[in-house]
Amino acid sequence: MSSIEILGVIGFALAAYSVVANDAIQTLGTFLRSNQKRPWWILWLYVAGIFVAVLAYGYFTQAGDVAYGRLNTIPYPDGGIQWYHIIPPIALIALTRLTVPVSTTFLVLTMFALTGGAATEGVLGKMMLKSALGYAVAFGVGIVVYAMIARTFSRWVHNTSDHDPAKAWYTLKWLTTGFLWTQWLMQDLANIFVFLPRETVDGVVVVQPGIAFLGGALTVALLGYIFYKRGGRIQEIVNSKTGTQDPRVGVLVDLMFGIILFVFKEMNDIPMSTTWVFLGLIAGRELAVAYIGGLRDRSEAMRDVTRDAGRLLFGLTISVAIAFFVPWAATGSMPTF
Repeated sequence: MSSIEILGVIGFALAAYSVVANDAIQTLGTFLRSNQKRPWWILWLYVAGIFVAVLAYGYFTQAGDVAYGRLNTIPYPDGGIQWYHIIPPIALIALTRLTVPVSTTFLVLTMFALTGGAATEGVLGKMMLKSALGYAVAFGVGIVVYAMIARTFSRWVHNTSDHDPAKAWYTLKWLTTGFLWTQWLMQDLANIFVFLPRETVDGVVVVQPGIAFLGGALTVALLGYIFYKRGGRIQEIVNSKTGTQDPRVGVLVDLMFGIILFVFKEMNDIPMSTTWVFLGLIAGRELAVAYIGGLRDRSEAMRDVTRDAGRLLFGLTISVAIAFFVPWAATGSMPTF
């Protein structure tokens, strides 16, 4: 195995762990929170089974494209994976330890987008535009939906929070989590498989079956570790939000989040930040719950939303800075925007 291939394996492993630890927990966070009394391995088997199904479905129905078209505009580097490509997932692991909800799409894919030459020119701008639109749409959906239900559904959940919800709500929570997890994987598998060798066949980006299998097996194992740790440090962001331990809250959030991701997935094959969508939705929800439902201190909710938005901008700044200055320092050539 050459040094370039070794770097690819290291990059994939780091990306798989960092993406699952940071980004996936924002998707599965309410699932973990509302099922905190259940054994971790049962939850892991459920989400791991869906992961394998989505990976297999993509491979067999998308002609070998396990990234669902999200790598069409980001080809495998001509010279293979270089040492600077693995800096972003290392930075992501460090930021996750600091509970910073960084966009893995920007932190991981930006490096490939800026060092891909003419083939990826303009991709970063399109990613940013699509992600910003996703945040705005999700924020609007969160405001509108919770403005309509803050005084009814949200207050009912709040006033009955000391009672265990009906079992049907837990069933719905598992189903909506499965739907959301599916949509998230179709968006963010690209952030992991971008490190693996692939080729374009008849316009489709194909990963070899053996590589796809090994990559999937490693990701399943890493999912197990994250579930064993009950989400790790980044789970604190989900735990801090109003009522996230209640499956009734999670059902609605999962459904809205999943539908928004589905709509943007069908829009085009440009990668986008699911983290921006998630925090946009949660921001709209928290403000509506506080200002209309009166279920949270308004100034506290505003500080929470502002802090999360600041973390997103901080993460974007770090992502672009790493992707721009590290390759420049290593090669002496300026990355192409």
